[in-house]
Amino acid sequence: MLNAGEREAHVAITIFYADRAPVGPYRVTVPARRTLHLRFNDLADPQPIPRDTDYASVFESDEPIVVQHPRLDSRQAALALLTTVAYAEG
Repeated sequence: MLNAGEREAHVAITIFYADRAPVGPYRVTVPARRTLHLRFNDLADPQPIPRDTDYASVFESDEPIVVQHPRLDSRQAALALLTTVAYAEG
């Protein structure tokens, strides 16, 4: 997450699953004019994100941020890396 602004950004991440209720928010702060690299495997509160489970995520912030979400699929021997950058205006 990149916060290029002058104020810290308070970010809430919600995780959505195909077969169960969403979980979150996971809360993180990105300091002003800084980047925060966050591994989803390290998110623990309100609960760890299960491995070997498909999910999607929604990021909400009280300040404008840029989210670049690379995802490494390590479920099989042939590893796959996917990177996306999302942009939205409220």
